[in-house]
Amino acid sequence: MLSVIIPAMNEERTIAAVVREATRICRDAEVLVIVNGSTDGTASEAERAGARVLHYTEALGHDAGRRVGAASARGQILLFTDADILIPAEHLAPFVQAVLNGVDVALNNYNGPVTRSPVHPVVEAKHMLNSLLSRSDLGGASMTAIPHALSRQALEIIGISSLEIPPLAHAKAIFGGLRVQAVHHVPVGKWNAVRSTKRGGADLLSQVVLNDHLEAIRWMTDTRGPRGGYPDLQRVRSLAQ
Repeated sequence: MLSVIIPAMNEERTIAAVVREATRICRDAEVLVIVNGSTDGTASEAERAGARVLHYTEALGHDAGRRVGAASARGQILLFTDADILIPAEHLAPFVQAVLNGVDVALNNYNGPVTRSPVHPVVEAKHMLNSLLSRSDLGGASMTAIPHALSRQALEIIGISSLEIPPLAHAKAIFGGLRVQAVHHVPVGKWNAVRSTKRGGADLLSQVVLNDHLEAIRWMTDTRGPRGGYPDLQRVRSLAQ
């Protein structure tokens, strides 16, 4: 019934505990760990904990790792989480239960630190995309954040390749008429401490995520016209030419 997909790169310290929590959700859960670019014992630790390991010598990145895992998954429900943050099974199970109850895309009800000044551009982008999709009720909930879960039907409509660009997959899910809901709050920002190697210098990851949102907006305008399906109201642009 359930496949849990976990990309991992040099996470030998946490991966076994993450796998064990995944197996607690459902007795027969398939746990897939996509070990990519690792130079430590992540793969062996994951296998000892009971995961099926897909091993790549190259670093794929989390999103490509999720695509690879989804392509190999056999479950009717796909749950995505990360190897570097230990989320108890009690906080993973609600996403699975939501899909069992008819939700196609079950999102983390996590809005990001919206009270900070200034608000981080990635947080703004998530809220903005949901507004453009006429789903401002989702706030900052996004397929960029873990954990989230998909039904098999959602995966087929979104397309496996779209998982490499989470905001694009998010947009396709909503445009495709899927039932998308923020179902449970997991404070991943608080639980996932910033690593010292990520501090200082250019924030390259944020640039990647922002570009992913631009990809989603481009797809929307390609699909529904230059205004993304929104009307131009009383404007008569030809008179200004």
